[in-house]
Amino acid sequence: MAVFGLSATEEELYRHFLRNPGTSADDVHLLLRTADQDAARALDRLRELGLLLPAGPDGRVVPADPEQAVSRLTDRRLHELHQDLRRVTRSRHVVDGLRAEQGARTATPQGIEQIEGLAAIRGRIEDLAFFAREEILSVEPYTRLSPENITRSRPLDLRCLARGVSIRNVVRHSALADPPTAAYLRELATAGAHIRVADEGEAGERLLVYDRRTVLVPLDPRDTARGALLAHKSGLVANIIALFEKIWAQAAPLDDAAGQHGASPLSEMERRVLLAMCTVGKDEAGARELGVSVRTYRRHVADLMQLLGAASRAQAALLARERGWV
Repeated sequence: MAVFGLSATEEELYRHFLRNPGTSADDVHLLLRTADQDAARALDRLRELGLLLPAGPDGRVVPADPEQAVSRLTDRRLHELHQDLRRVTRSRHVVDGLRAEQGARTATPQGIEQIEGLAAIRGRIEDLAFFAREEILSVEPYTRLSPENITRSRPLDLRCLARGVSIRNVVRHSALADPPTAAYLRELATAGAHIRVADEGEAGERLLVYDRRTVLVPLDPRDTARGALLAHKSGLVANIIALFEKIWAQAAPLDDAAGQHGASPLSEMERRVLLAMCTVGKDEAGARELGVSVRTYRRHVADLMQLLGAASRAQAALLARERGWV
């Protein structure tokens, strides 16, 4: 019962009185082989939590019903966690204090700030994502995400979605041609993100908007490592949001884009493997039909299931048919 905040002594005492309801609490420390003061503190806390109830003036004790006890402990623990979460999410001053140690800044700028260096940009993006409360809008003109990019972005994105932050993301059509990138986008969509796909010209420059109050854009769209501009001015932010909404309105939903002719992110071999998955029963027969080893065939199958976000081959085949890939 440690998950509810009970010590080992407190749990042992509660279990003792479950086995021996209505017995006296005198000399219970002898049964537990613990100090008298420790047993007394544990008894007091169990009474405070409502897990032990007096049975009469003679010092006898009755334990609370286990279902009621666990429900009471659960409510109490959830309340504590909620209070902890509120304190954590209000800890912006910690970041400001740490940045002041670096000499980077001592207060949140109110106009336009220039950020130099890829590490500084990434750090600021992590800050903005961590403290986002309502919505993150983004246009991402990449053609693929490296494994490092995905590893770094995944916890940030999923944590935001788990907190209830709305994510709307526009990516380039060509990003779907890279299987790991397409699989990651599908993972985000499954987790609740809204993702659309735009033509190359429409998603030409990167932009990020946090809670409709802060905008991050590259200093040089052709070389994002050079630096970025962080804007807080309401007029500029409103113009960037209007640009995003225009791009969003012209983009296609992820599922529709993946199903368009010529938009499938599959290689020719992957298409053949997918067709075999849908028409051939055993892996050995599918591998023989494609002229590859069973091991290679199964690796392609695993990659396709990841790309489709499917938990089984049957689901993968169904999703592939829905998207027009087979």
